[in-house]
Amino acid sequence: MIPSPELQIEFSVALAEIRQLMLQEALKETVRKLDIPSLDRELAANVPGHSLTQLASHGIRGEMLFPVPLVLTANPRLIGYYRLLYGYSQKEFYTTATGAGRFISMETKGILRSALSPDIETLCKEMCEAGAQLLTGIAGKAVTIALLDDLTLLTLGPQLRGGANVRRGTAGIIQVFNVIKELVQDHIEASGPRFIRVRNAAGRQVRIEFAADPDIVIREEMRADSFRNIVAIEVKGGTDFSNIHNRIGEAEKSHQKARGAGYVECWTIVNVDRIDMTMAARESPTSNRFYRISSLVAASGAEFDEFRDLVTAMIGIAGTTS
Repeated sequence: MIPSPELQIEFSVALAEIRQLMLQEALKETVRKLDIPSLDRELAANVPGHSLTQLASHGIRGEMLFPVPLVLTANPRLIGYYRLLYGYSQKEFYTTATGAGRFISMETKGILRSALSPDIETLCKEMCEAGAQLLTGIAGKAVTIALLDDLTLLTLGPQLRGGANVRRGTAGIIQVFNVIKELVQDHIEASGPRFIRVRNAAGRQVRIEFAADPDIVIREEMRADSFRNIVAIEVKGGTDFSNIHNRIGEAEKSHQKARGAGYVECWTIVNVDRIDMTMAARESPTSNRFYRISSLVAASGAEFDEFRDLVTAMIGIAGTTS
């Protein structure tokens, strides 16, 4: 069965928002409010004359390809437009090596800190040099507004996909967290978006928490600020079967750290139903158990029953039967 195009639907929503924030639509709206003679003076001061002439021969204004302080000060997010147009990912552009790392809040928050205002002209000059190289490289083709838009989208696509993968991973963690919450519901003393606190049969407090690495941990409090690390859970929420080996490898690295931190059990939960459990055990020998998100969310079947029984046993509470 052909799957639902959920990712592309998400992309279309994100793209509509990004167009208004920092693509050509946002640039044109910003320029509409600027003093054009002042803008032209800054373009002449920062952009090689032959580049402006070349753009003009195609009926395109200079700011469509070249950033200047007047534009980026009026709308700091537009630094993202030029970054995308030149083909730089956020990871390679906002670094100390490029000198642009200090300016990342312009794109992400729309803020140009006053301390950086004196440096914005230097940034624009360096970006204009990159823009001139780009223009020279595509000079053999007809330079159009549509082509410039296409170039930004070519860079934006992987960025949106990467963000979607992160969100999908987070969604998987939340699903597993909610399954556990349902299993311990009758014993919860306190809970929040990222933690659950229960009291076990021995009268000790047990915490189920989101963590950075691994994703979910279960710890029993022995005394104030002293815990017994019980279960480390690594959740791989990606649905791409072809990438399952990489995900299992990532889980193994996480569980090796968890073992070093004293966790008794290490579980890996994946979002791929066709996983070969024998292969998974071979590629992540540190994982004690492997589960599928779909089986846990379904709350039925042998896989879910084992998960439920182990969670309640490890925490030390009375479990319920399905």
